[in-house]
Amino acid sequence: MEIATPPAQKIFGAPLAPRSAARAMAPPSRFGDKAFEWVTLTMALAVVVLIILIGWQLWQGSSLAVQKFGFHFLTTSTWDPVAEQFGALPFIYGTLVSSLIALLIAVPLSIATAVYLTELAPLWLRQPIVSLIEMLAAIPSVILGLWGIFVMIPWLRDYPFPLLKRLFGWTPFFSGPIYGTSMLAGGIIIAIMILPIITSVSREILRSVPNLQREAAYALGATRWEVTRIAVLSYARKGLFGAVILGLGRALGETMAVTMVIGNTPQIAASLFKPGYTLASVIANEFTEATTDLYLQALFEIGLVLFGLTILVNLLAQLLLRTITTASATRAVQ
Repeated sequence: MEIATPPAQKIFGAPLAPRSAARAMAPPSRFGDKAFEWVTLTMALAVVVLIILIGWQLWQGSSLAVQKFGFHFLTTSTWDPVAEQFGALPFIYGTLVSSLIALLIAVPLSIATAVYLTELAPLWLRQPIVSLIEMLAAIPSVILGLWGIFVMIPWLRDYPFPLLKRLFGWTPFFSGPIYGTSMLAGGIIIAIMILPIITSVSREILRSVPNLQREAAYALGATRWEVTRIAVLSYARKGLFGAVILGLGRALGETMAVTMVIGNTPQIAASLFKPGYTLASVIANEFTEATTDLYLQALFEIGLVLFGLTILVNLLAQLLLRTITTASATRAVQ
């Protein structure tokens, strides 16, 4: 005997009205996606607008100095507030040289530390070292500056600086009298400050390298050093370069710590034992002493130069990174 199938409305209730059925069959609303897209776009554009506003405000604040000195402001070494003659060249020189010294010291130490923590260190030792590095990043710059004045500079003046002069005094970079407060001391204190930043970012980048890279290298008979050099560092090269750029950005703008140990003398000297001055330091030291409009606007122009220098260095770094990446891809194809 054939059993009759009950109608759908008896099992599931009354059938849907045609309009309700069409609404149920319609594709989901994309209002949420569009709203999310516009909100994130607004936030991204806010960063761009903020940078433009900062640059515009610095330009407006330095208009009088720009009109009076023009391009010569960047090529003149005289800084005389009494005679109202201002030139930024010694400060640009001090900023670039101290940042370069900091990178030469901090980058090898940071990447080597990140490699050790990622590839070599036992598990029980990794977290304590990472915690200490993070604590170093949390120390205020003024505390590091005080430590630099009372601990680092006397030690540098008594031991490493005389040794450098004895070994490399025949070069212009390590000649002349030893003052303690110097361009080299400023570079060392900046290196201490950017070391935890580069180390932390480099460590996260190395941790993101797929284990398949390491396993493939081991399968080919590579040693641990070869695996690290070929499979890990080569794969993470672009990210490591980005970590260095982050450290460079911090080095260019560092103020208090370097102000306390660099000597604050506006001069251009080849010897790293002589005092120097940076763009950020002169703003911090002399902003409250600017009693005339031209003096104040010259300091605003110093800020504008530092702002432009930071952007220019980052753009050049991105261009260099793109060139390196393109060259590597070309060699791989060949």
